[in-house]
Amino acid sequence: MSENTESQLSQRIDSYLEGLFVPEDTVLEQALKDMEQNGLPSINVSPNEGQLLYMLAKLSGARKVLEIGTLGAYSTIWLARALPPEGRVITLEYEPKHAAVARRNLERAGLSDRVEVRVGAGLDLLPEIARNGEGPFDLFFIDADKSNYPGYLEWAIKLSRPGSVILSDNLLRNGDVLKADIKNEHGSANDIIGRYNRQLATDPRLESLIIPLNRGHVDGLGVTVVRS
Repeated sequence: MSENTESQLSQRIDSYLEGLFVPEDTVLEQALKDMEQNGLPSINVSPNEGQLLYMLAKLSGARKVLEIGTLGAYSTIWLARALPPEGRVITLEYEPKHAAVARRNLERAGLSDRVEVRVGAGLDLLPEIARNGEGPFDLFFIDADKSNYPGYLEWAIKLSRPGSVILSDNLLRNGDVLKADIKNEHGSANDIIGRYNRQLATDPRLESLIIPLNRGHVDGLGVTVVRS
């Protein structure tokens, strides 16, 4: 089978799964439209990955979620919907414009009372969360600037408890991570993610797996359980 044929088959399978398991949702569709109309980059999770985030949050029994990288709150809506009525999400967004779009989308989804959007650099906001004693969190979703993924992971571990789940997006990068130079501490995003993946696999505090995902290209979601 040619590479082009494999890609077409993968996309057909992705569409098949979306048609089966991801029903039409006007709130989520409007969130995507608002993101596009406001010029936000089209880098949100796919509908199938959103459903996967929802299922993982449900299966973990999460009540407190910390998301690093809000964008327009598309993934945030998926996560918040999975929580019980008393559940809460704190989501961190660097760009004020993105945060404003996210807040409008969350209000339309009826989730403003369940989600707090905080604006600023993640590595500035995370120490504040720790100082305020707002942890531990049951589930984390890391989907922000790749250069700071290692720092985000360390803070997620600090703010976790045994059994907390850490989800990390964009870990396969259409296969480019296979060429990563994990010894280059000042390398490209692929090099950084390559080292990140190696830490997920070898850190004794963690148990992890990367799930390949198709979204027109191959990417991956890291699923990690904190041991201690």
